Amino acid sequence: MTVRVPRRRGALYRIAHLGLALACLLLAPAPALAARVAVVLSDDSAPYQEVYQVIRAHLEGARHEVSRLDADGLAAPSLNEARLTVAVGVRAAEVVAMLPARPPVLAVLVPRAWYLKSGRTRLSDGGRRSASAIYLDQPFERQAQLIRLAFPEARRVGVLSSRGQDGLLAELDEALRLQQLSLVHATLAEDERLIPQLENVLSEADLLLAFPDPRVFNRNTAQSILLTSYRYRDPVLGYSRSLTRAGALLSLHSSPAQIGRQTAEWVSSVLQGGVARLPLPAPPAYFSISINEQVARSLGFTLPPEAELEKRLGGGR
Repeated sequence: MTVRVPRRRGALYRIAHLGLALACLLLAPAPALAARVAVVLSDDSAPYQEVYQVIRAHLEGARHEVSRLDADGLAAPSLNEARLTVAVGVRAAEVVAMLPARPPVLAVLVPRAWYLKSGRTRLSDGGRRSASAIYLDQPFERQAQLIRLAFPEARRVGVLSSRGQDGLLAELDEALRLQQLSLVHATLAEDERLIPQLENVLSEADLLLAFPDPRVFNRNTAQSILLTSYRYRDPVLGYSRSLTRAGALLSLHSSPAQIGRQTAEWVSSVLQGGVARLPLPAPPAYFSISINEQVARSLGFTLPPEAELEKRLGGGR
């Protein structure tokens, strides 16, 4: 026996289903609209370009528009219609900070000391604009943990810094104390010779910790610092793979690709909302360790493999 549904009831049934589908459509979260992200590079050097390429690969896959701009000759109209600006390197961040009209700024691959001293205030225009950063340097807690893992017999960690680093040194001292390590420190004045102050530190320390202070570590001084440390038989913990190649026993660092990956993750999250609200400044989430095996043999150190140290620090690549 066949039961026929009256046409009126069938029509009502179809209307009810149509209404339900429409309600589901209205209640479903709307997909994030494509947004323009302006990436400003400090110059054409390989690290900055690599950061840009990684950001572009991640964000264009999410259908966002990514445009590359150079710090030289940058003008405010270049940032028109951008929902967010990523400044790669200190020079790019400083140029962006001078523009009168700009979207929220995320500065990446910048030293923490620079951002806290002047970058934050300039980029946020005294707190009136949204700004944040992903630092170039590693957190002190991570560095102190690596020292304890790599040099279990070490007791005193040497640091040479320029003036104005007191706040950071206090944080470093606290992180070292948690690993039963003490800080041996000297401050380099502007008109002071570097090597005598360095030797004062090396004569008391078991190793030298380098962090990206451009007035201490730069192209003109890095080789002299490494050679003097080697002469004192003190290993150097550096902050870049290039320092490892130059003679640091090991370095804790984040590659441009790792910084680019973290940047893209932050930007993707920020663009999900209607207003670009940046997270608080933070150190690199992804990191690597590089070891100079020749220097290790020369100084008589046997270190765990790079991958093991990264794993014991809680992540890495």
